[in-house]
Amino acid sequence: MDTNDVQCGGKSRETGGVGASGLILTEQDRAAIHLRASKGLVRAIVAQAVMLGAAVLVCGVLGGSSSAISALVGGCAYLVPNTLFALRLLAGLWGPVKAGPLTFFMGEAFKLGTAALVLGLFAWKGASWLVWPALLAGLVFVLKGYVLLLLFRKLP
Repeated sequence: MDTNDVQCGGKSRETGGVGASGLILTEQDRAAIHLRASKGLVRAIVAQAVMLGAAVLVCGVLGGSSSAISALVGGCAYLVPNTLFALRLLAGLWGPVKAGPLTFFMGEAFKLGTAALVLGLFAWKGASWLVWPALLAGLVFVLKGYVLLLLFRKLP
């Protein structure tokens, strides 16, 4: 018996791997799901970019240009790889090459690794001008971009 077979009253029945009843989606259903997922990804990236702008503005007003640049570096360390990953997921939704679980985990590893690498590089090379509280504020603001989505009730 295959893993997608279910025993029903002594008979084996194909379920498509979804349980006893199966789930059948029309092309219209799939398109609606893809559209909603796409909107959610784009909203998340836009919210993170807005939060980065807010962090740069606040740090620039409170601490000057070095603080603003540090906040920009901290936020971009996560926003840029996250945007690239979101673009890959969008390409998987609408393009010929679908994104699977391995793509997701590799993308997450890419995001975290790139962020750590960028932060380490700037800590090493920018020690003379880097303002650590501003850099961390920029990073935290971007990481908490979903707060804007919560405020405006636009969570996917």
